[in-house]
Amino acid sequence: RDGLSDASIARLLSSIKALYRWLGRTYDIENAEIAYLQGPKRPQRLPRPVSIEAAKDLIEEAGTDPDSEAWINARDAAVLSLLYGAGLRISEALSLTGGDLPAPERLRIAGKGGKVRIVPLIPVVRKAVDTYASLCPYNLGRNDALFRGAKGGALNPRLIQGLVQKLRAVLGLPDTATPHALRHAFATHLLAAGADLRAIQTLLGHASLSTTQVYTGVDAERLRDVYAAAHPRA
Repeated sequence: RDGLSDASIARLLSSIKALYRWLGRTYDIENAEIAYLQGPKRPQRLPRPVSIEAAKDLIEEAGTDPDSEAWINARDAAVLSLLYGAGLRISEALSLTGGDLPAPERLRIAGKGGKVRIVPLIPVVRKAVDTYASLCPYNLGRNDALFRGAKGGALNPRLIQGLVQKLRAVLGLPDTATPHALRHAFATHLLAAGADLRAIQTLLGHASLSTTQVYTGVDAERLRDVYAAAHPRA
């Protein structure tokens, strides 16, 4: 009645239930009925991928910054290529070491919860990584971080987040164009091209297929837009 959103109502209800659980443990004040209260169903939030053109523009722009050294441009392009071309998380891309050189056709990635997956690397991604490695002025030992900051330490993920923030301003992209949006784009564009959902689940390292299924909503949304724009009676 106060005009609160479904998310706010669900959050308040969760707080009330937590309060009564604490009252029960601490003061023996029981309220069994509170457990039967159900909040509103919250609509599933769809991922917001960048378009194919925007993904290409981000990678190209990252690799041609006239104000940066050539090896840093190559580094930035390689990291973004791994996010979009292999669907890696930032943490996964930055966990690579010199032992992953030269860039292999199949990359072994330890993802969330230590879940290991094998990710194929397409030639353009392998070339981006190897180009960076050939230009990097620091020794990339087998157990050393592959991607380095300007002073030689392991690259901080905040630098990549800041880079994408700067690039989206240059390219006129929305705030939703983040490094993780490149991973979303990897999945969405594969699905749109006919890739199997189970295969995408494996490539992303999702433990559950239901996590991957959110991308079907994104693709369905895109199809509706195409239909509305193209149908003569729309």
